[in-house]
Amino acid sequence: MQKVINVLAVVSFGVSAAIVAGGVYVYQNKDSIADNIKQQVIEAATSGVTDALPDLLGGSSDGTPELPVTMPSMPF
Repeated sequence: MQKVINVLAVVSFGVSAAIVAGGVYVYQNKDSIADNIKQQVIEAATSGVTDALPDLLGGSSDGTPELPVTMPSMPF
């Protein structure tokens, strides 16, 4: 029975050490991790807007939006 308890203690220590090591790694690299996530979000947003922009503006088939022919009248 003592051997089983010793094995469980060693495994528990290993798991605790892995959690501490992971926390230290994330803490030391938090700036680069945050910058990487920001860059991925910016790229995703840019590609999404670029893909949706011609459809939102009713652009022509070549991807450039059509400009209005006349200016709207002033309400006053």
